Amino acid sequence: MSPENHTVHVHAPRIGWTDDPFVTSPCPPLSWKTATTLPSWMQAAAELAITRDGTTATVRIDGSESVLVTWPFAPLKPGESAHIRVKVYGKDGSTSSWSPSAEVIAGFLPPDAWHARFIGSGSEAPHLIRGTFDVHGTVRRALLHSTAFGAYDIRINDVPADDCELKPGWTSYQWRVNLDVADVTAHIRPGRNALGITLTGGWYTERFGFRDAACRFYEGAPAAAAQLTLEYEDGTVETVITDERWRWTRAPVVSASLYQGEIYDARLQTPGWSSPSFDDSDWDTVRIVAVPEVTPSMRSLPPVRVIEHRAVERVLTTPSGKTVLDFGQNLVGRIRIQVTGERGHTVTLRHAEVLEHGELGTRPLRNAAATDHYTLSGDGKEFWEPKWTFHGFRYVEVDNWPGPFTPEHVSAAVMHTDMARTGDFTTSHALLQRLHENVVWGMRGNFLSVPTDCPQRDERLGWTGDIQVFAPTAAFLYDCDAFLRSWLEDVMLEQRAAGGVAPMVVPAVIPQVPGLFEPIAAWGDAITIVPAVLWERFADHDILRRSFDAMTTWVDVVEARAGSTLLWEESLQFGDWLDPDAPPERPGEAKTDAGIVATAYFFRSADLTAKAAALLGREADARHYADLAERIAHAFRSAYITPRGRMMSDAPSAYTLAIVFGLVHGEQRQAMGNRLRDLVRSAGYRITTGFVGTPIICDALTATGHAAAASRLLTQTECPSWLYPVTMGATTVWERWDSMLEDGSINPGQMTSFNHYALGAVADWLHRRVAGLAPLEPAYRVIRIAPTLLDDLDDASAWHETPYGRARAGWQREGAKVYFHAEIPPNTQAIVELPSGTRYEVGSGVHTWVEVHPPNSLPRSPLSLRSSLATIIDDRQAYEAVLNAIRTIDESRAETFRRTTRWRPGRELREPLDKAPVTILAAVEQALAGLPTYDR
Repeated sequence: MSPENHTVHVHAPRIGWTDDPFVTSPCPPLSWKTATTLPSWMQAAAELAITRDGTTATVRIDGSESVLVTWPFAPLKPGESAHIRVKVYGKDGSTSSWSPSAEVIAGFLPPDAWHARFIGSGSEAPHLIRGTFDVHGTVRRALLHSTAFGAYDIRINDVPADDCELKPGWTSYQWRVNLDVADVTAHIRPGRNALGITLTGGWYTERFGFRDAACRFYEGAPAAAAQLTLEYEDGTVETVITDERWRWTRAPVVSASLYQGEIYDARLQTPGWSSPSFDDSDWDTVRIVAVPEVTPSMRSLPPVRVIEHRAVERVLTTPSGKTVLDFGQNLVGRIRIQVTGERGHTVTLRHAEVLEHGELGTRPLRNAAATDHYTLSGDGKEFWEPKWTFHGFRYVEVDNWPGPFTPEHVSAAVMHTDMARTGDFTTSHALLQRLHENVVWGMRGNFLSVPTDCPQRDERLGWTGDIQVFAPTAAFLYDCDAFLRSWLEDVMLEQRAAGGVAPMVVPAVIPQVPGLFEPIAAWGDAITIVPAVLWERFADHDILRRSFDAMTTWVDVVEARAGSTLLWEESLQFGDWLDPDAPPERPGEAKTDAGIVATAYFFRSADLTAKAAALLGREADARHYADLAERIAHAFRSAYITPRGRMMSDAPSAYTLAIVFGLVHGEQRQAMGNRLRDLVRSAGYRITTGFVGTPIICDALTATGHAAAASRLLTQTECPSWLYPVTMGATTVWERWDSMLEDGSINPGQMTSFNHYALGAVADWLHRRVAGLAPLEPAYRVIRIAPTLLDDLDDASAWHETPYGRARAGWQREGAKVYFHAEIPPNTQAIVELPSGTRYEVGSGVHTWVEVHPPNSLPRSPLSLRSSLATIIDDRQAYEAVLNAIRTIDESRAETFRRTTRWRPGRELREPLDKAPVTILAAVEQALAGLPTYDR
């Protein structure tokens, strides 16, 4: 088709790393997406136009670059605004019209232009602060810069400045605090104006740590600062700042804690307190509060917002007579109520993720009360939701509701950092679909200002190990580049203060916990892995540049710790944390030796650092770290692997790490893959891996030709498995495989959570390998379409909004035929590898293929007690027949048989049943005899 028969459109360009018009740099990168039905469309050049001060300048850029393109114009000046448009030219001769324009505002301040004072009451108690100013003339633009050591909200003339929550977010406050920017021109009026700030402690005054060891980390009282720049039509500029002339009073928020909850007394409300005419003569004068000596820097990640509201699904009455609301989804946020009652009446809301034997299951919260109290003003219909806390919950116990309870007057507000959704996975396998939804909800709940491990108990910390395993999944599901870039800034600051060690928690607020500043494999390695993921998924070259020194420093620290052997076997390690065979109270006692885990990660970090050096043009560093990586790999193989491919720690995670990290190759790699398959089978296709092995074990199996084993592992519903929690009603991913036991009781351990995303990192494999949608070059500029057919699925598909546009891939069975589809966005291309081995190179557009792949079915000869255990477990129907036959007679024996049998080749089914009563043996024989036999 000729180009003139099609239309080429360009979306409004993106400026910087978010969709916010305020940018943090005078030269932000530019990105744009093209939409066209022209097949295999590729950009030959682009024309960019910038309009500022009524003047337009254009620049032509030759080539196909359209993602995070270097700013081609003169740098933006502080406070300057402009509009940018893009036009593209195709290699086929096509031309687009100009895109819609995107506004850009240089929200950063000039050097030494921050003059606001940090003010407050000098106490931790929540309080209100206000100040007034006069406007003389017509204001062309009013920009408000504000921040706090604590959590704050700001109003202009009694109107909120924005819809953001828990500003300015959590950073390593001793070195960095976010500066929020808002255009408040519409709220400014001639004459007297007022600014009002509500200030609470937030993360700044929170007590961090576990149980009795919890204590404050940051010192001092909360404080807020604001600077309003008024630009008049006549060109004059006025600045309003917080200073010692402002005034304060106590807030109706009596107390606020992220962990404990919020206490609000509506009798203390002061209507109109942030309006210009309000009389504050009885308020106290603020204090200038001592805070860390840092200059606030513009917030570079999206803010936290209320994203949606959910209605009550069920109202339950517990065995003890309590009223409990079920929202049908474990979520993170808070409750909004509409209530009418007498003045002084207090409603109490208690939150929990699960019910235990019909009552609110609060034990996993440990020291977190997760309880809100609202005292009514008595002024008719009242609306309230806490603003200064958040909870992880599905269930809310309502106590002391005035009058009959009405569920339509309660809703749940879902909160998280406001990132755009960029990907999904779908399948007709209902349990697997629910698992993927659980992964998404787990990410939503734990991407709130920083990437946390859990959102509900007395923890909610930025564990580095959790995010390094989950980062690839996160980067597919949401546009999280800016979010993780911001967090990495804190990782680098904390690492610098810790002598090169990337702490296990960032911000590093639990120094009382042993090992916080010790090098811990798979946790500290986040400083090499997360930047590498952002490069791979977003083509973020800048984060590699910014992180490179931190990457090398980390590898150098580990090299010094490993010594001449290059085996990292000393010091505290978490190893394959939460191995399901570890005792509940000793989650680090894994089957895989901690030295194997640590040395494998040492190799991976050295390898990623070498690749980053090459991308940055640092050739000497690239050679140094590549050589180091090869020496580590040699040491690893020499110490831990036999010539025939058997690991010294004969455990699944050991094989998984060696295979996926690229520590072994050729025949040895295949032998290790075969052994991994045998171990997975031996465990009855139940999970036997912990924190580091679980996210990638299916990758290791499929990479070595064992997709059938990966399929059985993925779709297993017995505990431990990914789908066991789903069968138990989970709506997020659990921290432990058995966070809730089959009898409905909560795991007896002191550490369990029902919203931990780490074990949900298997979703990345679903996206890349099962649906078959993966980046072959950064930002999906070249896409790899390589679907994996799983015996237990009839279909799988995924979509992802790449930086170039929407991509899709997937497959569906119809009898012996399998239909494959792919959608490739303009300005990209794809390498397609179908299960038959057929390979294609395709350009943008929609593509379909059909291949014949009859469903795999093993031949079944007559089965008996003399049949191989491996044969029985590989035949799902036969296994279930055996188990059900035992269960019908003795359920306890069936459970022991299920948990303890090792399904190895060369052993007969009768061996683990050698002490069983004759009645059970006869029942098993009869069940097996009743199965049909067939050839392949």
